[in-house]
Amino acid sequence: MILASTFTVLGQEANNKTRFSIELDPLAYASGGYSGHLRIQPKNSKHLLLGIGVAAFNQPDFAVNLDPENNDEGWKVRVDNTVGIFGEYHFSEVNKKWFIGGQISFQQQKIENDNLTGSANFSNIMLMLQGGYTFRPFKFPLYIKPWMGIGYVSKVSGEHTLEGQDYNVSPVTFLMTFHVGYTF
Repeated sequence: MILASTFTVLGQEANNKTRFSIELDPLAYASGGYSGHLRIQPKNSKHLLLGIGVAAFNQPDFAVNLDPENNDEGWKVRVDNTVGIFGEYHFSEVNKKWFIGGQISFQQQKIENDNLTGSANFSNIMLMLQGGYTFRPFKFPLYIKPWMGIGYVSKVSGEHTLEGQDYNVSPVTFLMTFHVGYTF
């Protein structure tokens, strides 16, 4: 009985601390950008994960061409910087199996066009709902988190026109990527 009580107390202490994770998005690096995310699992929370992140990346042509108004028009889009705050609910436990969440982010974007000279910059706010699955393939706390999201985008400043040609800033956006993370 004393042994069982000791394990119960030790187990509760392990759940009674705030845990931190760091995450990187390999696809951001592969596209000539960067990413870094800090996640916090609050004390006594089995399912909630909060965080802040920064990233930059070149949008792939297929993503730009999803918008019919931009399709095959020669647009190149770079997210020069994005800063976002995140919240996730993990159904099993944090950084394990299925999760849903949301984010709000501020993005600075740069557009160019293969057929035009110059570039233009604009900023937007994005609200996104997301979901995914976290794999923990090792005994240590490294994880792989593929996820996708759908978001609402609103331009807040800047220009999205080059030589009279408009780049359409669609109010709806999709994102699909994966993060690699480690929990401390």
